[in-house]
Amino acid sequence: MASYKLVFKSSVAKDLRHIPNNDVKRILKRIDALADEPRPPGSEKLSGQERYRVRQGVYRIVYEIIDDKLIIVIVKIGHGRDVYK
Repeated sequence: MASYKLVFKSSVAKDLRHIPNNDVKRILKRIDALADEPRPPGSEKLSGQERYRVRQGVYRIVYEIIDDKLIIVIVKIGHGRDVYK
């Protein structure tokens, strides 16, 4: 299976500023794993959208998969209570 290219929306950098550094390291490690397996166990498709989410502790990573171009777009990262707003 080919590896996907990871693309971050510019707003993701702002999302990460409010998260402690230890958690950011774990989140980025989880995002790197998405390049090899874009739909890992535990990922869920969001209803009404062409987006997926995966959990990393209390944080959620929301992303889109473009299969025909092998691209994953990281859309938003945030606490579970805030990320879907």
